[in-house]
Amino acid sequence: MTNHKFHDSILRAYDIRGLYDKTLFDKDAFFVGKSFASFLAKNNKKKISIACDGRVSSPALKEQLIKALVESGLEVFDVGMGPTPMLYFSVFHLHCDAGIMVTGSHNPKDHNGFKMMLRDRPFFGDDILGLADLAKNADFVEGEGTLEKCDIKDDYIERILADCILAKSESHLLDEVDAVKPKKKLKIAWDAGNGAAGEIMTELSKRIDAQHILLFADIDGDFPNHHPDPTVPKNLEDLIKVVLDEGCDLGIAFDGDGDRIGVVDNEGEIIWGDQLMVFYAREILKTKQGATIIADVKASNVLFDEITKAGGKAVMWKTGHSLVKAKMKETKAVLAGEMSGHIFFADKYYGFDDALYAAIRIINIVEESTHSLSYLRKSLPQTFSTPEIRIECLEERKFQIVEELKNYLQKTGVKFEDTDGIRANSKEGWWLIRASNTQSVLVARCEGKSPEDLEKLQNDLCEKLKFCQVEIPEELKQRSK
Repeated sequence: MTNHKFHDSILRAYDIRGLYDKTLFDKDAFFVGKSFASFLAKNNKKKISIACDGRVSSPALKEQLIKALVESGLEVFDVGMGPTPMLYFSVFHLHCDAGIMVTGSHNPKDHNGFKMMLRDRPFFGDDILGLADLAKNADFVEGEGTLEKCDIKDDYIERILADCILAKSESHLLDEVDAVKPKKKLKIAWDAGNGAAGEIMTELSKRIDAQHILLFADIDGDFPNHHPDPTVPKNLEDLIKVVLDEGCDLGIAFDGDGDRIGVVDNEGEIIWGDQLMVFYAREILKTKQGATIIADVKASNVLFDEITKAGGKAVMWKTGHSLVKAKMKETKAVLAGEMSGHIFFADKYYGFDDALYAAIRIINIVEESTHSLSYLRKSLPQTFSTPEIRIECLEERKFQIVEELKNYLQKTGVKFEDTDGIRANSKEGWWLIRASNTQSVLVARCEGKSPEDLEKLQNDLCEKLKFCQVEIPEELKQRSK
């Protein structure tokens, strides 16, 4: 069989991702399958599950992927179309060695790619580069494999509902004798953004004893209503309007492949990833004192302080879902999360990022609390911060700039942490600059204890970036009001 070279731009830190029919082609899917099969064969693994999201290009890519895996002698289980965490679940549920998800995640509709996992560890970084080497050298295995189609949606839904205190019985009717009646009748708005979580979201809502309003639940790869990325406030406008107009207790949104969550409280305010983590951490630490909880470097100091206050061990770690999963395994953490909305539960779940499961856990918290979600948000210590600010940067320069800045700070005696980029601390708060692993950008964020402190931090970061000859974006120049 001939060798194959992937377009350099599609090999990312955590996955393979490109522009369909421009940098990523159907034949790439075939050679991803051949290379991954060779990797598995070399490690005495042979069972794999496959799924895809709802993008227009996903079925064709999945078909080529499966063809390659079967021709390499693997036992392949096709679990159909759905969210990425359903694919992760299938690896455990079907006792597979690995899984591949065909998905463009939250990227524009003309993008697509592959997320890969092993049952016993994440698959990323050098693993992905290794696939490119296998393809370039045509280091493939051949064999007669098998293909079995498996509909695991009901099993996946049952597993998620196993930890939902408002779950109805399988008949969709409450057992009037045995069921625990909810303390209050919640009203919940859901927004799938026409992404791959839509069908599961719909079925879950039928099984949760609350009032539900569903937005954009139909899976549509053209994303006709809004882009499925809940970290961008504009994409939550429809959900916020429904929450306010209908008097909902909370709103829940998902990204394109259902592994990242967005949450809106009853006052229509966005609950950011680090705020959400405070509530999850408090709940878990009630019964798991001393447990390790991980958050990425973009998270607020409030989160780390609140974890410690609640009796947990707070660990700051690198951004990136694969890096976080690896750190969880190393530290035996019971919970981890990122500002981007990737939340990982390992207290009584599998430890992978599942936004549908995270939705259940925040519903439980709101149901159990005597207060509204907005009250819980407003009870957190107040800080003032910028959003994540992306600064365009040449790919070959982004890591150099971080190193140059690090050397400069060491000479000037500024205190900073370099877990992932630079997080410089001062009495006013902190600022962060890091090189993105997935884009040709630097990512900046500042958090101060007051508007004046935030302004000082923004000024300081701007001065440091000027030293490195970085063009300062207007967002970072804007002063706090």
